[in-house]
Amino acid sequence: MIGASLSGVTFISVPGWVGNEANQFSYMQAVFGYLIGYFVVAYVLMPIYYKMNLTSIYEYLKERFGNWSYKTGASFFLASRVIGASVRLLLVANILQSILFDDWGIPFWVTVVISVLLIWIYTNRGGIKTIIWTDTLQTSFMLIAVVFTVWLISDALGLSEKEGLVTAVSNSGYSQIFFFDNIMGSNHFLKHFLGGIFITIGMTGLDQDMMQKNLSCKNIKEAQKNMVTMAGVLVAVNLIFLGLGALLYMYAEKTGLGSGVKGDLLFSTIAMDESTGRVIGILFLLGLIAAAYSSADSALTSLTTSFSIDFMDVKSKVKEQQEKIRKWVHVGVSLVIVLTVITLKYTTEESAIGLLMKFAGFTYGPLIGLFFFGILTKRDLRDKLVVVVCVLVPITIGVLWYFSAGAPGVANTLNEKGELIKEMPGIFGYYKFGFEIIIYNALLSFGALFLISKRNLNALN
Repeated sequence: MIGASLSGVTFISVPGWVGNEANQFSYMQAVFGYLIGYFVVAYVLMPIYYKMNLTSIYEYLKERFGNWSYKTGASFFLASRVIGASVRLLLVANILQSILFDDWGIPFWVTVVISVLLIWIYTNRGGIKTIIWTDTLQTSFMLIAVVFTVWLISDALGLSEKEGLVTAVSNSGYSQIFFFDNIMGSNHFLKHFLGGIFITIGMTGLDQDMMQKNLSCKNIKEAQKNMVTMAGVLVAVNLIFLGLGALLYMYAEKTGLGSGVKGDLLFSTIAMDESTGRVIGILFLLGLIAAAYSSADSALTSLTTSFSIDFMDVKSKVKEQQEKIRKWVHVGVSLVIVLTVITLKYTTEESAIGLLMKFAGFTYGPLIGLFFFGILTKRDLRDKLVVVVCVLVPITIGVLWYFSAGAPGVANTLNEKGELIKEMPGIFGYYKFGFEIIIYNALLSFGALFLISKRNLNALN
């Protein structure tokens, strides 16, 4: 669970996030929101899944509303997970390409194909049981790599001699956690905290990948214990990653190494430089590969499961047909991920964590609205109109975001180097969308679903 939650985005992009003066440790605001979200998942959603004995969690929508709602929910998951897995894999593939494969003359698309092929081989052979064991090993390697890297960087900075690690990070100018001063800014506490709650409900509680692991627990009590334990561990782990980011920027300032490099490339630039030392480079590569595979493999398996059950109706087939369908779906999903990674490579330059949270806001928002409409009300839906609502809502929010401050639809004043000189207001003035965009999608979806609903006393409790 931790491996699937962290991925290469956390390993690379969270430390890189720290360098922006407007960001620093503000990501922890969202992490505290995640903590609340995990309790909602454990004690609101998981009891429903266990009570109904679901293999695909989107079967709940079929029982509650009908086939169109069911297919809509499953489709949004597929889109969400394909994009999410592709963003995570893109980040790692970019790093591997820049530090290794470019020098070997290997094209980017070959790097992606090889990465997905390796994942395909062992997920196709072992299924969810293999995924759980390999994820555990990979996550262990990733966390060990991060802890040792923190120790080595702090030693190189001489922190053990001058001042403690925590004190040094606290005084570094990179460690501000809470931002309350500007509600219009994207990093305000309420936007991150409330957005974090909704992101966890969507990306964990309504995600077949994450729930598939929890549904493999012996019973609901074990699954809830697993979820709550993971929630606590992730708070500490994310704080360590942010601390690593502060140390990396401090090291870059002291040595001049990676000067001018910020964001997703900073960690790799420092780790792979000869002056840093071979040990950190080896730890970086081990952690990077472990982070990539611990999230991508489970995503591939869950996408195969969801498409096979939700669209191919594999449960109604005889055993031989089931195996054949699953294998072909596994191949198809792998190809889709490869093509998506390559497409994203040449169409976006945004940091991985920002890109991931933005896509999550648009794809998981309608899912949250749909599921919680079923949980919180006893009303039924006009089933065929559900897909219309769930498509139009994110399009509407997307248009509003596009023409808001800081978004592509607003023409800011830039200098010759492309640096911002003057920021222009959008349709909401200087209000910037942040992690809370998922809330707007969820609430608008809920409201729109109410408009196409009708009272139904026979709805499931």
